[in-house]
Amino acid sequence: MKIAIACDHGALNLKRQIISYLEEKGYEYVDFGTNSFDSCDYPDFALPAAEAVADGSCERGIVVCSTGIGVSIVANKVPGIRCAHCHDSYCAKYTRLHNDANMLAIGEKVVGVGYALEIVETFLTTPFEGGRHQRRVDKITAVEKKYCK
Repeated sequence: MKIAIACDHGALNLKRQIISYLEEKGYEYVDFGTNSFDSCDYPDFALPAAEAVADGSCERGIVVCSTGIGVSIVANKVPGIRCAHCHDSYCAKYTRLHNDANMLAIGEKVVGVGYALEIVETFLTTPFEGGRHQRRVDKITAVEKKYCK
């Protein structure tokens, strides 16, 4: 599984820890930046990561900023993206099982590194349950098609 990953300056430390985790577990990844603590704008990095997931060049994506909010908003503007902003592994599990989320957003200043890595692992290893949940995901896609022209 190839993972798109991106952050802003407020979450570079967490992104580096996630990359170490991905390498340790044998995941392939594409790093969309930033790679500096210099102030920057999170849309410049979250958007290309989301586009990579939407176009299929990456299967899933992880975006991080100080809170996880900004990067999740940006990612969710890209048609085909279902980015879940998760603070715990329970939400990471159920966003995969029930929503087939293809991107995860985490806030470095909100979640400690150890727990963030548990959230990432849960997100990457939990399959989509399908069944009645597919019908709901299809309805999300229909809303997206209606408004994203």
